[in-house]
Amino acid sequence: MRFCRFNDNRLGVVRDELVHDVTAVLDGLPALRWPTPPGDHFFNHFDALRPQMQARADQVPGASIESVKLLSPVANPGKIVAAPVNYALHLDESRADTAINFGTQVKTIADYGVFLKATSSVIGASQTVMADWPDRRIDHEVELALVIGRKGFRIPESQALSHVAGYMIGLDMTIRGTEDRSFRKSLDTFTVLGPWLVTADELGDPSQLDLEITVNGQPRQKSNTALLIWNVQKLIAYASQAYTLYPGDVIMTGTPEGVAPVVPGDTMHARIERIGQMQVAVGP
Repeated sequence: MRFCRFNDNRLGVVRDELVHDVTAVLDGLPALRWPTPPGDHFFNHFDALRPQMQARADQVPGASIESVKLLSPVANPGKIVAAPVNYALHLDESRADTAINFGTQVKTIADYGVFLKATSSVIGASQTVMADWPDRRIDHEVELALVIGRKGFRIPESQALSHVAGYMIGLDMTIRGTEDRSFRKSLDTFTVLGPWLVTADELGDPSQLDLEITVNGQPRQKSNTALLIWNVQKLIAYASQAYTLYPGDVIMTGTPEGVAPVVPGDTMHARIERIGQMQVAVGP
């Protein structure tokens, strides 16, 4: 199944480029009391909601995907876990390009581990990345992103994929500089998720997916998740050594070579095999 958030926080099931509004099923979510439990409220109850979403989508007409404003499929991620330099060729380009490394020694993901991004940086495919630091280089980084569907701590690699609710395209926007990654990658609008979520059972094996991004029609990044240094399973297992992973948590798996600047007025077009594609504007 594919589903999205759209317009004024509506919930939609996506079928054949049509969005079927199934927001009515959310009336069945339990009432929240303060303090709210960990995890995104929707993903905490997704297994129960899923058959209702399918049934509702059978009953209501669809609207063209082009006619709606796509938001992030995850409304309230508890945390965004991100993987630095997780493709070998991106490691090479980061070491070679002083506009990326600023004279620092770029190490491997085994040295850096993972890092966290601010949840306030999240937007959807129909929203605009704000490149409003004119004195700084701002780069695109296309990545496979996943959403946790089942709570876990110290998850073995052999069980990691069973904790995934689904997959989406992620853009990890980055200001180049000497500050810590968590600062430079957490600006408002710097985590683009979408265009929808493809459930884990529909996508299947995430280890052989083509991914690419163009800017204004010009190819920039193109690779395959088979070239990840740490694959999805290892990233989940590693992150869960430090953090309990809750439903709705997002993991971004890292970007391949070809990162490059964007400026206001640019249009980014990202695609990942078996997920789909999204067009994202860059604004001032």
